[in-house]
Amino acid sequence: MEGILRAVRKIIRNATSLLGVILVSFFIVVAICAPFLAPPPYGDPYQIPRSGWSVTPQPPSPQNPFGTTEGQYDIYYGVVWGTRTAFRVGLIVIGFALTIGMIIGTLAAYFGGWIDELLMRITDIFLAFPFLVGVIVLVTILGPGLNHVMLAMIIFYWMTFARLIRGSILQVKENQYVMAAVALGAPGYRIISTHLIPNSIYPIIIQVSMDMATVPLLAAALSFLGLGAPVGYADWGQLVAFSRNWIISSNGGNPFQFWYTIFFPGITIVLYALGWNLLGDTLRDILDPKMLI
Repeated sequence: MEGILRAVRKIIRNATSLLGVILVSFFIVVAICAPFLAPPPYGDPYQIPRSGWSVTPQPPSPQNPFGTTEGQYDIYYGVVWGTRTAFRVGLIVIGFALTIGMIIGTLAAYFGGWIDELLMRITDIFLAFPFLVGVIVLVTILGPGLNHVMLAMIIFYWMTFARLIRGSILQVKENQYVMAAVALGAPGYRIISTHLIPNSIYPIIIQVSMDMATVPLLAAALSFLGLGAPVGYADWGQLVAFSRNWIISSNGGNPFQFWYTIFFPGITIVLYALGWNLLGDTLRDILDPKMLI
């Protein structure tokens, strides 16, 4: 209880930490309340509704608070439901990558020897591939689609978690309470689950928070390139892709006539990434024993 109160005091005293918590909480609320904030007009809630077929975007109006993109897709609806897409991509990719990385990293660190050598060399082989290039190549082979993007990202994302958990466990293994458990004949699974992972998980928690900002943005970038979500899907990368022809208007007297096409999805992406990065810094300050004052 005292630790929780100390963490709350740290957050309240630090303006940037408080901002990160507020931003992340805001996006969580938006994702949960998406059906109420932007009720789906028909079957698939992730399909952005259209108010016409005109190529020219339309400015904000009572019917479309953030305006429409080319093809008359509702920007407000795309931003709201795109929040759910961002969380879904982040949780699925990080969840599977974290599971794979923790299994490989834990086994390598605990058993050592040839098992450690084999698992780390496999990890090095995957690390040899540039992440973005590897994902693009695999998605190109599998075909465009958000599910294929998530699968490709999982395949090329687990290595960071594996190395991080391995390094943490190698440090924890040297503590006396772990050596005492080994000397008393405690089974390996009990030592791993009771002593090693609980005391090695803190760097992973911080990394997960940072990756919750990175992973959805990478998926959005692939959607922008046409490799991710299908056209009309509620995804921030899709909205930015719709705006690329309208960032600067051909109307010389008003070059920013279609500012809303890039502003609303752009500011949403910036605030989402900022919130998770600030939250990661907050968790680092809270979980780092050297900074507990």
